[in-house]
Amino acid sequence: MPVSRLSLVAAGAVTLLSAAPASAQFYFRAPDIASPRITGAEPNILGQALPDASPAEIRAAMVWNLRAALNVAALQCQFAPTLQTLSNYNAIIKDHAAELNSSYATLTKYFVRTAKTAKAGQTALDQYGTRVYSSYSAVYSQLMFCQVADQVSREAVFAPRGQFGEIAAESLGELRNSMTRWGEQQFPRLFYQVASAGTPVFDNDKCWRKGLYQPGRCIKR
Repeated sequence: MPVSRLSLVAAGAVTLLSAAPASAQFYFRAPDIASPRITGAEPNILGQALPDASPAEIRAAMVWNLRAALNVAALQCQFAPTLQTLSNYNAIIKDHAAELNSSYATLTKYFVRTAKTAKAGQTALDQYGTRVYSSYSAVYSQLMFCQVADQVSREAVFAPRGQFGEIAAESLGELRNSMTRWGEQQFPRLFYQVASAGTPVFDNDKCWRKGLYQPGRCIKR
C-alpha cells in the first residue's frame, strides 16, 4: 500500500476512534442514564438540603457539586489513560476560576447567615464540603461515573466563562445517575464483572489507598 494511502487510512482510523462513544473505552454497553435539567430542589442532588437558600445560593451549590464531582473524577479515573478527567479538571479550575470563587463566597455567606455565629457557619460549610466530596465516591459504579465525568469535563473545558453553573444544572442529574450500579446492557442477565487480566477491580479493598485507585496494588498481570 502506498505511503499516502496508508496515511489516509491511519488518519481515518484516528477520526473514527475519537468519535466513538465513551462506553467503547470500557468495552461494555452502557445504560441510558440521561437526566433532565435540575433545579436544585431534587432530593439528594446537592449533598444535603439547603433550607431557605436563595436561587443564587442554590446555583452556587450546583457549581460546587460539579466542581467536587470532577475533582473526584480527576483523582479516581486515572486508571484509564484515554480519559482526560485530570487534565480537563486542571483546565477548568484555571478557566472558570472567577465563577468557582464567587460560588464559594456565596456558599460561605449562606452558611454564615443560617448559623448562629460566623465560626459555626464556617464549620457547617466545611462539613458540607466533606459530604459533597464523599457523595461522589462510587466504587461499584466507577466505570459509569468516570465515563460521564469525562464527557462533562470536556463540555466544561469549552464552555464560555460564566457558564459553569449552566453545565452543572444540565449534568448533575446524569452524574448522580451514573453512580448507580448498572449491569451490562448488551447482556442484561449479566452484571459487568471485571475478569480479564489488566482490568480494574474496584470492589477489592487492596486496590485502594487513601481514596485513590492504584491498579498496581491489585491487578494480576
